[in-house]
Amino acid sequence: MTATYTFDVFTSLDGFGSHTGDWGGYWGKQGPELLEHRLASYDHPQRMVFGATTYRSFAEMLAPGGELAEALDPWVTRMRNLPATVVSSTVREPLDWPDATVVSGDAVEIVKRLKEESDVPLRSHGSLSLNHALLAAGLVDRVQVTVFPVITGKTGADPVFRGAADFDLELLESRTLDGHTQELVYRPTLHG
Repeated sequence: MTATYTFDVFTSLDGFGSHTGDWGGYWGKQGPELLEHRLASYDHPQRMVFGATTYRSFAEMLAPGGELAEALDPWVTRMRNLPATVVSSTVREPLDWPDATVVSGDAVEIVKRLKEESDVPLRSHGSLSLNHALLAAGLVDRVQVTVFPVITGKTGADPVFRGAADFDLELLESRTLDGHTQELVYRPTLHG
């Protein structure tokens, strides 16, 4: 049986994964429903898959004793305690992550093997370049997009789908959190 792979990403309405402005975390739009739902999303066994850039960002943010470590939301701490695979030719062990390993090589082949061998679902949060390649290879089963109700035309950074191929999306789930944030879960199919 093949493990499912979920590409999980946060975005502004105009498609940016982060910002350079004064919005704050979650673009200032987090609420109790979002945080509870995120915590529940990491409540069951799964393996995280990260590219080098996202891993480095999380590792820095989550380092024990770091400035941000105590201020983090519980779902982030729970995610850090899950086993993780870091797909990278530049990151070296030992890693500052409780149960993480680095695997170098072709990302598509690595994730294909993980899907075949894993007895738990796979999930990646962020890791845009990695997930664009996996989408194009047909390895992403679910795209989970959390859309925050902001337009970041001037301060938007990291366009979530820039450089990705074209996909048709079948809506599998949708929910509104805190009356304004949308979570949409799709099954992607390469267009054409």
